[in-house]
Amino acid sequence: MKKFLLTLALTVMCAFGLTACGNAATGEETLSLTAEDAEAAAESTLTFLNEVVISGQTEAYVKQFEATYGSEAGKAFESACEIFASASDEFGFYKSIVAGSAVVTGTDDNYTISVEIVGSNRNAQVELYCDADSIVPDMMISPNYTLSEKMSKAGLNTLMGMGTVFAVLILIMLIISAFGIIPKIEKSIADKKAKKNSSNTSAAVDNTIAQIIENEELSDDTELVAVIAAAIAASEGAASTDGVVIRSIRRASTNKWQRA
Repeated sequence: MKKFLLTLALTVMCAFGLTACGNAATGEETLSLTAEDAEAAAESTLTFLNEVVISGQTEAYVKQFEATYGSEAGKAFESACEIFASASDEFGFYKSIVAGSAVVTGTDDNYTISVEIVGSNRNAQVELYCDADSIVPDMMISPNYTLSEKMSKAGLNTLMGMGTVFAVLILIMLIISAFGIIPKIEKSIADKKAKKNSSNTSAAVDNTIAQIIENEELSDDTELVAVIAAAIAASEGAASTDGVVIRSIRRASTNKWQRA
């Protein structure tokens, strides 16, 4: 089966090439390919592509084309298989060509075959672009959609486009709004730093004032300090107050002398 399909494919491709060269010697811009011949050639080509894609033997056939006709023919055949496989996701399995739908235009050197095919899901329009320099024709497949399907796709595309526009506008609006929030955030951070610096300054001032007051208390109560130092030295059995240093004098919350 594989050899048969390959032979069929090569025959079809050669037929395209030979037809394109039919009147090349005369140089006349004529088209000798009839609609019936074009339909038969398209039917053979599409049937072969369908068999190759379904069997999953694209790579093997590409190598066969490269070995027989060169790398360019192999690439062209691979591209045709990819186009057919991608379009078959829409129109389904290939069944046949709509009888009498073939239209061929152009000249023997460069012509186009247009046919309508029947698929398991929907019909599709196929165009084969052939010229004298190509063994494998280029291809374009356009699935036929109903009016409701076209309207649905158009509505979906419209919603996607409008949604993208509105999303960008909302993003721009948020960015513009951020310009008003950023100064407030900077002011809040600056106020916190200023408050912290003010607290540190107040604490330093309070500490300085406390030290000044303590020193003043000591300086104002020199006599009291001397008496207390002497009493402490006497209680410890010292002969002098040289080892006694009084740094501050604070009033006790309770009077122990009254308890005595």
